[in-house]
Amino acid sequence: YSFGTAMELGECTRNPGYQEADREADRAADITTTNGPEESRDSTGVCLDSDAVEYTQIKPFAGMPKEVLLLYSSQARYRVPREILFWLTVACTLALVALSITVIALSPRCLSWWQVSPVYQVYLRSFKDSDGDGVGDLQGLQEQLHHFQYLNIKSVWITPFYRSPMRDFGYDVEDFKAIDPLFGTMHNFEELLAEMHSKGLKLIMDFIPNHTSDKHRWFNLSRTRDEHYKDYYVWADCNATAPKPNNWVSVFGNSSWTYDEVRGQCYLHQFLKEQPDLNFRNPHVRKEMIDILHFWLGKGVDGFRMDAVKHLLEATHLRDEPQVDPNKPPDSVTSEWDLHHDYTTSQLGLHDLLREWRAEMDKFSREPGRYRFMVTESYDYHEVDKTMMYYGTTLVKESDFPFNFYLLDLPQNTSGLWVQHLVHLWMSNMPRGQWPNWVVGNHDKPRITSSAGRRYIHVINMLLLTLQGTATTYYGEEIGMENINVTQSQIQDPAGKYNASASRDPQRSPMQWSGDMNAGFNNKTNITWLPVHPDYSRVNVEAQKKEEGSLLAQYRFLNTLRQSELPLQRGWFCFVHADINVFSYLRELDGLDRAFLIVLNFGKESAVTDLSTVSELPDQLMVLMSTDRENDGKVLHKSRILTAAGEGLVIQYSTYTRFNPSHPMQCYVSEKACYLAAIDILYKC
Repeated sequence: YSFGTAMELGECTRNPGYQEADREADRAADITTTNGPEESRDSTGVCLDSDAVEYTQIKPFAGMPKEVLLLYSSQARYRVPREILFWLTVACTLALVALSITVIALSPRCLSWWQVSPVYQVYLRSFKDSDGDGVGDLQGLQEQLHHFQYLNIKSVWITPFYRSPMRDFGYDVEDFKAIDPLFGTMHNFEELLAEMHSKGLKLIMDFIPNHTSDKHRWFNLSRTRDEHYKDYYVWADCNATAPKPNNWVSVFGNSSWTYDEVRGQCYLHQFLKEQPDLNFRNPHVRKEMIDILHFWLGKGVDGFRMDAVKHLLEATHLRDEPQVDPNKPPDSVTSEWDLHHDYTTSQLGLHDLLREWRAEMDKFSREPGRYRFMVTESYDYHEVDKTMMYYGTTLVKESDFPFNFYLLDLPQNTSGLWVQHLVHLWMSNMPRGQWPNWVVGNHDKPRITSSAGRRYIHVINMLLLTLQGTATTYYGEEIGMENINVTQSQIQDPAGKYNASASRDPQRSPMQWSGDMNAGFNNKTNITWLPVHPDYSRVNVEAQKKEEGSLLAQYRFLNTLRQSELPLQRGWFCFVHADINVFSYLRELDGLDRAFLIVLNFGKESAVTDLSTVSELPDQLMVLMSTDRENDGKVLHKSRILTAAGEGLVIQYSTYTRFNPSHPMQCYVSEKACYLAAIDILYKC
């Protein structure tokens, strides 16, 4: 054979490599027909005496027989490259698998939708009226979805729209599975939800488990002692003339007990008498509430804000609660502040309830991209450790976070030291690895622009959007809306009807969309359920969109910056300075060559901040954004950073030197991650 190797062909051995084999086969058929079987041998067969002729092939050929293939495949020049390629392929495959596993194992968890964007609270009655009745509704909200897109908001929390007698504006629920006609229909809700999802928005509902309306079917059946429903509420023996079962006081004032003539007993209500408390020690009640969760989760709702959770359970012994002032006559105890609420709040079993609801929500979170969010509302004031319990434990999760209301106290003392104290209060008590959040206003508290002062609203929004964690924005805060003045005859809030100074109406005025009639809230009639603030012609969305340095423009810029910059999104938060005027902190990410210095002046005068002792900062710093646009782009020396009262600075700088390794007591991070620039990835470190 070729290359000096002889191959002997046996008698009549076929050479399949012969290129004219097919043509010769055709001729062989003709010969067979003509000459008979003796002459019908395949023309491609070569009948040779094995000793007479030696067949030699110069090189391998296509279609060579197995014997030839085996001969050549065993030669080193063919075998070695083949083996090298084989093992190289195996090694590359294993390396890619190992690299993939390593990247997956070392990659930090992706932030969820409720972490990347502020949560925007819509007080539905006041957001946008679509039908001219003076009350905001679901269709009105749908008309304004573009506002959230403009602000780069992803998460929208909507206050209650369940069917309700409206004694507490929807927080007294008559039917948990129906929409109140005042706000629209179930079809309107489904259309709203579908459009929100199509725009990449998430809808968070208010869930009100503590109580129902006294018009609810369950309560009517319970008061008639229906066998199934008789223990759905908290009942106690008393009569119309005898003393109440104990001294418990409602959040709205006066006794928490009301006598029901139909049943002949008193029922508990920790809020209005039209809001009887459910009995969560009854397993049927627990099942009913889980069914309600399933109903709305099944429709596609993305999360729930759990209302008034600390009130869910009460002590069964019904003992009197201790008075704050033991010398005060018991008959004069009429306010919730007169008692220590040892038996009506945060009772044993509360967290079991919340964990049960969390588990039910997790069943609906298994679909990729459809995580169901849970936030709890509980005003625990100085008992911050009680609030932190709503995060759950390392083994069992409860809420994604409890609302952090401590920044509501910011107006008490507008100074850098006070703001640092309020921020540190949460960060230092938050369980390790949990996610913080920040609230400066809601439908129950005065608007921050009114309580802190208009000069501070810019710097407060900068604080919210540059701190680590999720900010909550109450509608109108992005444009600086203020409280309205409400006369006695205009009061709508039931709390205000008990005590005019406690009215929550001032912070619930209609959203100011434009300088048109009714601030654009109601374009069809001249009716609004509460008066519009008189400054609406100046303070409105439309006007501020046209002004480059407006509060709205700054809110939008900061929110977009936060979502695009890793240090602001998930990096370290480090205190660097606080004094009577200024609060300053860093946002940085290990491995990334850029970081941010935030300088906020909450004082009453201009201040010069000297950060020369912070060696990790470069000497020259350039202002990326100031709440005073004239200072944008200015270059400052770190020993002399000048800010006016109410001014905030976002300073971006470049350095690989990090502050957090040498100052662990001043720094916090929820989920530590590092950046690897070589391949542009985050990894656990």
